[in-house]
Amino acid sequence: MRKIVPFLLACLLLTGQQQKKNQQHQPARPQEPADDRIILDVTRVNILFTVADKKGRFVTNLGREDFEVFETKKNQNILEFTAETNLPLRLGILIDTSNSIRDRFRFIQDAANEFLKSVMRPEVDRTVLVSFDTSAQMVSDLTNDMEKLEKGIRDLRPGGGTALYDAIYFSCRDKLIIDQPRHKFRRALVILSDGDDNQSKYTREQALEMAQKTDVVIYAISTNQTRIETEGDKLLRYLARETGGMAFFPFKVQDLQQSFTNIANELRSQYNILYRPEPLRADGLYHTVDVRVRNRKDLVVRARRGYYAPAALSPGSGDGQE
Repeated sequence: MRKIVPFLLACLLLTGQQQKKNQQHQPARPQEPADDRIILDVTRVNILFTVADKKGRFVTNLGREDFEVFETKKNQNILEFTAETNLPLRLGILIDTSNSIRDRFRFIQDAANEFLKSVMRPEVDRTVLVSFDTSAQMVSDLTNDMEKLEKGIRDLRPGGGTALYDAIYFSCRDKLIIDQPRHKFRRALVILSDGDDNQSKYTREQALEMAQKTDVVIYAISTNQTRIETEGDKLLRYLARETGGMAFFPFKVQDLQQSFTNIANELRSQYNILYRPEPLRADGLYHTVDVRVRNRKDLVVRARRGYYAPAALSPGSGDGQE
């Protein structure tokens, strides 16, 4: 009995030490995110933009010294400047399949397919196809398979309400943000809709915020045939303007051919500016950005109009260097 007690004590001691050792080597469980917000490191802001003359012709021979950037009307110091050409595209085609566009659904399908043929380069570009009526549904994940995308468009059928904001939010948050680094890809959404949202869980501003955080440019193609501007048209114009894109109001697919050529050229003819905001604010608010060409009122800059800062800087962000 006297020999057994020390032996049991030794076993218990070894067991306790092993458990402690296992706990020390056990990987920590990742914390669940508090929400699905994309948090940016605002110590550096990246702006992709295009420059055109009054006739819409792209100007691609400008240098760093030709530009100035203002954040909330304060001049900023440009840290990096590049003239980006032929960046790989990450596109989202968002097709309204609600009852409200039933009369123009064939037009929407034809327009979407024409856009793919005009803009997509299967060797480098990827597209996600999303339909939205009462809810947003992914028809095809990011792919370069043109036949799959075209079949997905042809197989769509209209019916239900309109959850446009949800489709924008989902496409940006879950798909177009994937490929990194951000400045090595050009991201765009092409929305074919009447702009009449009545089913979304997310608001207009939440959808726009997510698009801006993802560096997505929105191009909108209205299905309105009345020649009278509707509230939906105003919404599509607003989303495009705030992200540096364009809105189109065609009456037949043939009207879009030159527009698609212009979009393709624009997506592949842009400049990129990177700057560090002064003063640096991590206040969770929207900060306006204005990119201008020095002393050239004849040139038009198209860029997103600002960005959302996080509520606080992330630990270790320092001066923003990667």
